[in-house]
Amino acid sequence: MTKANPVQEKSFRFALDVVRLYGSLRERHEYELGRQLLCSGTAIGANVEEALASVSRPDFIAKMSIASKEARECHYWLRLLTDASIVETAPLLGSCTELVRLLTSIVMTAQRGPRSTALDS
Repeated sequence: MTKANPVQEKSFRFALDVVRLYGSLRERHEYELGRQLLCSGTAIGANVEEALASVSRPDFIAKMSIASKEARECHYWLRLLTDASIVETAPLLGSCTELVRLLTSIVMTAQRGPRSTALDS
């Protein structure tokens, strides 16, 4: 059995936390904000999974870029839920910020392409 990629594992764990929070939001009848959060929060991991199965560098970059955008959107919804005093989301906000940074770094590194070494010249 292969070990999960760190971003794969983090995005999956984050999605689980979002699903749990969504359940809490439904109990409070916060359906629309809950759905927005659920969609963006679970899309992060789904796009990471697709990126890891990509067939080309451009495909990988496109999927990871979408995951990064979904993470940013999710961050927005979490902030909105907290600032509107609907629910406290500080732990999830921290995890989401970490995912945004990680995914942004992955995309930027992939866009630069392979590093050239002294042996390449």
